[in-house]
Amino acid sequence: MTTAIELGATLYMPCTRDDVATRLFGPYRVPGLRSAVVCLEDSVLDRDIPVAMGHLGALLRDLSRRERGPADTQVFVRPRNIAMLEHILHMPGVECVQGFVIPKAHADNMPAYLALPLHDAHRLMPTLETREALDPYEMRRLRDQLLVVQDRILALRIGGNDLLNAMGLRRVAGRTAYEGPLGPVIAALVATFAPWGFALSAPVFERFGDIALLREEVRRDIEHGLVTKTAIHPDQIAVIQSAFAVPADEVDEARLILAADGPAVFSHHGVMCEPATHRGWAERLMIRAGAFGIADPVPLPLRA
Repeated sequence: MTTAIELGATLYMPCTRDDVATRLFGPYRVPGLRSAVVCLEDSVLDRDIPVAMGHLGALLRDLSRRERGPADTQVFVRPRNIAMLEHILHMPGVECVQGFVIPKAHADNMPAYLALPLHDAHRLMPTLETREALDPYEMRRLRDQLLVVQDRILALRIGGNDLLNAMGLRRVAGRTAYEGPLGPVIAALVATFAPWGFALSAPVFERFGDIALLREEVRRDIEHGLVTKTAIHPDQIAVIQSAFAVPADEVDEARLILAADGPAVFSHHGVMCEPATHRGWAERLMIRAGAFGIADPVPLPLRA
């Protein structure tokens, strides 16, 4: 079963594009792409829905005809609403996608999504992007609902731009998401869901021309325990996934913490290590190293 960390940088692609299939599987496949979301929601205008649905139908037919390989891109569909998802679930080939991104998920609409006739293998990624995500009580309500179907929930995606829009704001140039009002929101969502075993995905970085700042933001994503990140441009894929590689010194420390014959507490390069409290971190870090590899620590470039 797929884990959230295996998603890597998840590329969102508007379903109005007529090259979706070739970018996912054909000769023009996006290099290194592990997962993609074919979007029929905010990235598609109302008048373009028929075209987008036609492209989705063609993609599903292509998926049903090809033999899936272990390195294939995992494909998820983001419907516009509950009615559209119900329609998609009856389209030929829908069983070939890995699941669905639930837009604008909250405790009042999630039960209706969960009641739809999903295929047994379909996984869901609810997106936290409405004003309810700013309310701890509403997020606890949603968490209680999702705990009942936790095996179906692959990850919770944080919709940064929509959350800022709910506050009438937009991200400021030259700053990561953590240096503005999104920072406390992300921290609160992690505290609400992560201790209960839910994986969370980092929000999109919209200024795809600023590679140095993207690397810094991924570092902060990792610090907050986020295990995957939304991408909106193919050039972001390699940057995000290389930033998820684990520094060699952290791997060494994690191995010592996980050693069966290790002491209850010890020092490693001037840092206290206590397996009883650091084991969870070490286990997750080794999983990340398995997914993205080991890298020597590289200092981040200084920003002016």
